[in-house]
Amino acid sequence: MIAAKQGGAGGDEPMVFIVEDDTSFRDALARLFRTVDLRTAVFGSAAELLKDKLPDVPACLILDVRLPGLSGLDIQRELAKSDIQIPIIFMTGHGDIPMSVRAMKAGAVDFLTKPFRDQDLLDAVFAGIERDRHRRAQAKAVSELRTHLQSLSAREREVMALVTRGLMNKQVAAEVGLSEITVKIHRGNVMKKMGAKTLADLVRMAESLDMVSPKR
Repeated sequence: MIAAKQGGAGGDEPMVFIVEDDTSFRDALARLFRTVDLRTAVFGSAAELLKDKLPDVPACLILDVRLPGLSGLDIQRELAKSDIQIPIIFMTGHGDIPMSVRAMKAGAVDFLTKPFRDQDLLDAVFAGIERDRHRRAQAKAVSELRTHLQSLSAREREVMALVTRGLMNKQVAAEVGLSEITVKIHRGNVMKKMGAKTLADLVRMAESLDMVSPKR
């Protein structure tokens, strides 16, 4: 299990997951990452990886394209189906252009052909971890916005959608059948509950939440 392989450190410390059926090469990769203080979890096949729940930390996945059972590209598809958005670096001794294009179009960070330089792999891994950190930070921010959004009343959500669409208070009042003063009160409540200091802040929040003005 991953929990047994990742060591005693925890928190938000990043990890590198390695799926490679060549034991000696797999161990060599793990040693390489330890030299730069990166925790690793190693797997000999897709089945070993897919049966485990990956730790909720910034991470990067290194996949050999050719594996027993499911291939690296198959794993990429399975993870995508499960909405697991971990950055992937492919490595192969048999790569070709169509294969690498396919992997990159599906979101891979890099596609390295063996033999490759240690530094090239480390650069790709750190780029992948940084990408995952950014994705996780964005996801956390959107989750917090959704929590704030749930605190709004139905009318406040309606006002927020119209205001962030660019309507003035007077236009919003006419749209929803309220007085302009009442709209101002709702708008003030929205700003406070959402934690927005300016209208521009509120617009960015609405865009992050994919809000659409309610139909009437």
